[in-house]
Order: sequence, then structure tokens, then C-alpha cells
Amino acid sequence: MIRWADLRLLLVAVTLFGGAWPITKSALVDATPLWFAVSRTLLGASMVAAILAAQGKLRFPVRQDWPAVLGVGLLQLGGYFALTHLAVALVPAGRTAVLANVTIFWLVPLSVLVLKEKVSATRWVAAGLGLAGVLALAGPWAAGAGDQGTLLGHVMLLAAAFLWSWAIIATRLFPPQRPMLENLPWCFLLGAMVLVPMALIREPFSAGGGIGLGALWQMLVIGCLVAPVGTWAVIEAGRRLPGSVAAVGFLLAPAIGVVVSTLWLGEPVGWDVIIGGALIAASVVVATRG
Repeated sequence: MIRWADLRLLLVAVTLFGGAWPITKSALVDATPLWFAVSRTLLGASMVAAILAAQGKLRFPVRQDWPAVLGVGLLQLGGYFALTHLAVALVPAGRTAVLANVTIFWLVPLSVLVLKEKVSATRWVAAGLGLAGVLALAGPWAAGAGDQGTLLGHVMLLAAAFLWSWAIIATRLFPPQRPMLENLPWCFLLGAMVLVPMALIREPFSAGGGIGLGALWQMLVIGCLVAPVGTWAVIEAGRRLPGSVAAVGFLLAPAIGVVVSTLWLGEPVGWDVIIGGALIAASVVVATRG
């Protein structure tokens, strides 16, 4: 039985993450991708730690929590952030929002193979509709896949979605004893441990790496709001909802990202956006009813 409270978490997650990529794309005018990702993890860790400390709940994870903490920290916040932030420099923000969130490519089969979850025929139909929507939004006719940079960006985003899917699997295979919100500062710090060395090597300060004044507001919005609240909502929605429903639901984020990118960044709207958005919306409706 799917609870409305869990669907609300999913809605919060996809709204914040769908809007995050256009904001990130605009920040890269005055920031380099990996250092922006580093700021996202460190600010997120600081915000959640401050809130937990004020409530007297800032504690080191217990042994039972570590598999989920490692999965989220290293895969979802370290590897996923590295790949997606590098890719958004190569791919339009709307398309990044599409491919960065297609956990359905991986999560539905992984839920069947690893979690032994039974997926109803209705939800397989929902998955098919969602994938058709993704293909409409990010196909070669829409994104210029003949360009090597764009192709590399697409591969990186699909790999990022694969890492995110495994992070969701980890939280379901090894449910943490404490709420994930209490473990989130440590997850963010693990993500930073992955990202900082990569940023120092790939984007050294001597070569212009870092975050300029023009990107400070984007850094604060992403680091202080999207990172802590959005990441918590994503983790909890992925942990509480059936894998097939979560994977299809996450496809709402691409639709939101495309709309925001179109209205704010002026990225063009074509038949692919209209058809893809309609298919994704239909997939979410079918998944929640199946």
C-alpha cells in the first residue's frame, strides 16, 4: 500500500532536483563543475549538522547504519555528483535533468534481481511509458548526439543514474537503524572525500578552478536547500516506496528540469519536450495506481 506521506516526499525530491540542474548550469558561467559539487556536499553537511546539533541528535552512525551511509555517501553523493556536474557542462540543463534521473533504466531490473521485488504488469507498463518519455526528450534528434561532447555527457549521466540506483538498493537491503536524516552529514562528508581530490586534480586553483562571486547565490540555494532537503527526500522516498514506483516517480524531475530550463535559460521547446513530458506524466499516474 502506497502512503500519501511517501508520495509527498517523492514530490519534494523531484521538485528540488528538477530545478537544481538549470540553477547549476547557470552557476557554471562563474564556477567550475567539481568545485561547485564540493560546495554542494560541504554546505549540505554543515546545514544538516547544525540542525541536528540544535536538536541534540548529531551523533556518529551506529554499525547497522554504515552500509546505507557508505552507499549514499560514496555512490549517490560522491560518484553521482562528480559525473552529473561534469556532464552538465557538456549537455543542456534540461537534458541533464532527464538523464541524471533515469534510475528506471536500472532500478526496476535491480529491484527484481537483487531485492526479489515483484513488479506488477501495470508498473512494467508505467516503466515502458517512462522510458518512452525519456527517449523522446533525450534522443539524438533532440540533443545532437552526434557531437562527441554531448555523447560523453549522456554516457556519464547514465552511469550516474546507475550509481544512484545502487545507493537506493543499499538503503533497502540494509535499512538503517536511525532515520537517514541523522546520518546525512556523514553521507555528505563521504561524498566530499570523493569530490575534493578529483577537483584538486582536474580543476586546480592555478588553472582557474573554484567558484566566483557570480555563482554565490546558486551555491547557497543548492548547498543550503536542495542538497540537505532534496537529498533527504530522495533517500527516504527511494527507501519507502516500491522500487518500480520510485524509479518512475523520479522521472518527474526531468520534466520539471526541462520546463525550468526552457522558461529561464531559454532552451528550446519542441515536439520532443511536449511528447516526452506527457509520457512521463502518464507513467507516474499509472505507476501510483498499479
